[in-house]
Amino acid sequence: MGREDGATHPGAWWLWALGLGTAATRTTNPLLLGLLLAVSGYVVTARRPRAPWARSYGAFVRLALAVLLVRLLFTVALGSPIPGAHVLVTLPEVPLPDWAQGIRLGGRVTAEALVFALYDGLKLATLLVCVGAANALANPSRLLKSLPGALYEAGVAVVVALTFAPHLIADVQRLRAARRLRGRPDRGVRGLLHVGLPVLEGALERSVALAAAMDSRGYGRTARVPVAVRRVTAALTLGGLVGVCAGTYGLLTAAGGTYGVPVLVAGLAAALGGLWLGGRRSVRTRYRPDRWDLRAWLVAGSGAAVAGGMALAAARDPAALHPGVVPLTVPVLPLWPAAACLLGLLPAFVTPAPRRVEESS
Repeated sequence: MGREDGATHPGAWWLWALGLGTAATRTTNPLLLGLLLAVSGYVVTARRPRAPWARSYGAFVRLALAVLLVRLLFTVALGSPIPGAHVLVTLPEVPLPDWAQGIRLGGRVTAEALVFALYDGLKLATLLVCVGAANALANPSRLLKSLPGALYEAGVAVVVALTFAPHLIADVQRLRAARRLRGRPDRGVRGLLHVGLPVLEGALERSVALAAAMDSRGYGRTARVPVAVRRVTAALTLGGLVGVCAGTYGLLTAAGGTYGVPVLVAGLAAALGGLWLGGRRSVRTRYRPDRWDLRAWLVAGSGAAVAGGMALAAARDPAALHPGVVPLTVPVLPLWPAAACLLGLLPAFVTPAPRRVEESS
């Protein structure tokens, strides 16, 4: 697998995208969500490599638009619990039996309900676009090499799942281009039927080749370790996960504010210890591993800064991050959260531009 010298660590790109996605979950302000979309789109445009797996960003954008449209259609057809005084249209209402109380088909469509659905759907759409940005910027094969040995097998399954959509999109684009060159239709139901079968055949062949390659490379084979080490590893991992869950619960509740942080730190330490001991069972080696350098810290830190700034703003001024819909108010762009969102542009200036085509493994 070829890669560029000085390429950014793929884990940093995922942390950056997750930071932007976390910030999107903290607000329904369409101006802030639009700013997050613009930030992620600019970074993807500036730093996306020319590789087949990096072409999935457009598909995620279309999926986000579809989610937003479906959310609005559901509000129009099924109604909304949001009360409103500005009636836009009144649809014929279908009477439903008594056991379907609380559900209606048709009826009044208010501006308040549509605006609420727009804000809610835009939040989910922004989260999907941020995940698409991570898929377009982080090489999944290099990300797999960076995982700890204990997570290698689970990481392979995740990477295979993440690369399914990019490979599928690349196959569809290649087959549609070939049909256009031959003067055959590539759109509509007929074009879909003629493209779908070769795509499924290619996916099956790729799966068989991947299974053979994994078997030849010893996938699933582990080294022998003492029984005591295996038991300690299981105890640390299980105890660490329980500690992380208990600590997170303590941070989210008012009563657990005193023990939340210590329990969370202890759980993370135990889980990391279990992963370190579990890595002793892995017999694989890494060739030219990616280094977590200053550039990776800046990329991951920019995403964390966006998430932290948005969480702080949500705690101090929740009204600015959640504009009201009853009564309808014009959303205002708060300055400090907007400045925090702009910190997500840092990777576009501190990471190198793609110089040549990366090969996918």
